[in-house]
Amino acid sequence: MGETITQDRIARQREYNYHRTPDRRIQTPEAALAFVEEIGFCHFWPIKGAELPNLFHAIAGRIRPVPMKHDDPDISKCWRWKDEALGERQWHYGKLLRRRATLISLKLLPSFYACSETLDDPDDYLEEYRAGMMTAEAKWIYEAILEHGPLDTIRLRRLSRMSARSAKSRFDRALVELQVGLKVLPIGVARTGAWRYAFTYEILPRHSPELPEQACGIRRSQAQRTLVARYLDNVVATDRKMIARVFHVLGWTSSELEKTIGALLNEDLVQEMAVRGLSHPQLVSTCALEQSL
Repeated sequence: MGETITQDRIARQREYNYHRTPDRRIQTPEAALAFVEEIGFCHFWPIKGAELPNLFHAIAGRIRPVPMKHDDPDISKCWRWKDEALGERQWHYGKLLRRRATLISLKLLPSFYACSETLDDPDDYLEEYRAGMMTAEAKWIYEAILEHGPLDTIRLRRLSRMSARSAKSRFDRALVELQVGLKVLPIGVARTGAWRYAFTYEILPRHSPELPEQACGIRRSQAQRTLVARYLDNVVATDRKMIARVFHVLGWTSSELEKTIGALLNEDLVQEMAVRGLSHPQLVSTCALEQSL
């Protein structure tokens, strides 16, 4: 661990990787898709406390606060391009990392799926419910979609018997639970409700029937190495605590995470290095070190 890296070097590499520079800013839907494919996964918005690229800053070409005005050019592109891509199988969109809106490339989606507790057959959800791995509210939502097909949020609340105002928070939590578990995803927008805007949800394996087969050949440990290696390639350098925070919803144990990091160190895909100005060493992507900026 004799080598060192500067915080300035890390920051400059992140700006490049995250497309947070004027010359690399995302200006078309095609470029947005290429960005997600390039980095593998990112947040839709910047999320406090999570070091991860996000689509909004890539469209802005810089770090900036998320504006409250809907007619802001950057926010308009972000929303419109995301909505237009729903259901098109260009990428996976749903609440996942940090339980917030996440974009995942279709190439990396099987690795996320291999880390989840999902079952191959959509009808096997009762096994998870009986094992205490699915709440009653999530079960009601899942059953409504399973029986009736894709449903917008308004109809879904009614058919899952949670249309009362007092049930809204329970409904919202359960819907996030199902997205985090990679069981359902939004596939479109319905012009309904008070705001004339509501997501339409479908069961993920029914929407992408090839996904369980793609994931079945990937061992959980292999998927963990793939995701952590890609994460470090993107963020350049970070510590174990941040990695655990970012991937917390996937339910990895501390032992699994340590084995994953150990394997990446042994494969020389990651190096543990001192960073000037920081008291603790950081895990640094070997790929990022080889790039010259």
